[in-house]
Amino acid sequence: MNDYAGQHEVISENMTSLITAELTRYVQELKQERKSHFHDGRKAQQHIETCWKQLEASKRRFERDCKEADRAQQYFEKMDADINVTKADVEKARQQAQLRHQMAEDSKAEYSSTLQKFNSEQHEHYYTHIPNIFQKIQEMEERRIVRIGESMKTFAEVDRQVIPIIGKCLDEITKAAESVDHKNDSQMVIEAFKSGFEPPGDVDFEDFTQPMKRTVSESSLSNSRGDGKSEPKFGSKSKGKLWPFIKKNKGAGPEDFSNLPPEQRRKKLQQKVDELNRDIQKEMDSRDALTKMKDVYIKNPQMGDAASVDHRLAELGQNIEKLRLEVQKFEGWLAEVEGRLPARSEQPRRQSGVYEAQNASGVNSCAQDRESSPDGSYTEEQSQETEMKVPATDFDDEFDDEEPLPTIGTCKALYTFEGQNEGTISVAEGEMLYVIEEDKGDGWTRIRRNEDEEGYVPTSYVEVYLDKNAKDVHKPLQKISE
Repeated sequence: MNDYAGQHEVISENMTSLITAELTRYVQELKQERKSHFHDGRKAQQHIETCWKQLEASKRRFERDCKEADRAQQYFEKMDADINVTKADVEKARQQAQLRHQMAEDSKAEYSSTLQKFNSEQHEHYYTHIPNIFQKIQEMEERRIVRIGESMKTFAEVDRQVIPIIGKCLDEITKAAESVDHKNDSQMVIEAFKSGFEPPGDVDFEDFTQPMKRTVSESSLSNSRGDGKSEPKFGSKSKGKLWPFIKKNKGAGPEDFSNLPPEQRRKKLQQKVDELNRDIQKEMDSRDALTKMKDVYIKNPQMGDAASVDHRLAELGQNIEKLRLEVQKFEGWLAEVEGRLPARSEQPRRQSGVYEAQNASGVNSCAQDRESSPDGSYTEEQSQETEMKVPATDFDDEFDDEEPLPTIGTCKALYTFEGQNEGTISVAEGEMLYVIEEDKGDGWTRIRRNEDEEGYVPTSYVEVYLDKNAKDVHKPLQKISE
């Protein structure tokens, strides 16, 4: 699958370098060329419009001069026919009429010349300039179309080059899929997630005809509260469900992972030890580097102050010591778990040992203890509290009758918090909840909404109100606000 994806990456890289990059550059060139052609078109259009305006101005001037010449001629004829007008006035009117006629002729010649020039420019515009511009734009578009076709051909070649390799990848994928061994996969999952618990031994026959043994037998499957309902110890909280289908506790687990099955606990502790050892090695490497730096500063004071690294070296030493103590603590828990993992043949004998302990402790106080105990009998469950601690895990708190943590107060959510990590719980602004564990200095407070929902929220997100009779109530409540 990785090789198959790699071939698609090869296609992508080749398309980027051979097609996308080239087309991007070519598109920019086309934009500049197209812009130039449109500029030439606008320039030609403006030129023909200017020529038209010149023609119109020449035409209006010719028309005006003709009208002025007609008026001057009429005035001259009127003056010439009037016997009361002097000869000088008539001559003046005649000269004015001749001048106007000459101006009209000049305007006529100018209009004729401008008209010929406009017709020539217009012919040039519509039959030469504009067709050339459109021809250039068409040629540009045709080159663009050809280039797109070449790009498609390039893509086909790029894809064709990797088809044989992709075919091999697909053949290998098919081969790998056919080689899947579901039985082996299941066994690997079992090895990774096995709990380490051993099945309980056979339940002993309880003979109620023997009064002296009644204290022992009466409680073998009884409820710890004495309500008369028979229920096994491992099902008291899970209502008889099978282990894999029990709802997991959403709250944060204890530091020693005692809420996990033995095998899973061992793996978690081993991971924690390895992680701490890696942290110690990092801190030691940092300390060694600083020590070398300090030696350099001592030998060459001009490079730096040797005393400036002392504080950091002391911090690293403290960190290493803390990490080593943590390693010792987790290694102790790991050794304890590895020593307690039961062998398959030991479990029935351990069960029988429980009953023997019950017999030994119950023979001397049969009736009195049975009548005085709150649940009406000296139950096997009570003995198991002391004897059946070999696994020491509680298996996610689903296989014991441990009471939930008591509430020590209430709190109000100051802000909305989305609890996305394991062990946290989401709260809405203004919501009232129960406090079951105070902030221990890590910035988190454990709260409960109802019997099934509890978890941690940042202490700065809630305002806590502790009960007066709660434990450690004398300690001042540190209210952290942002």
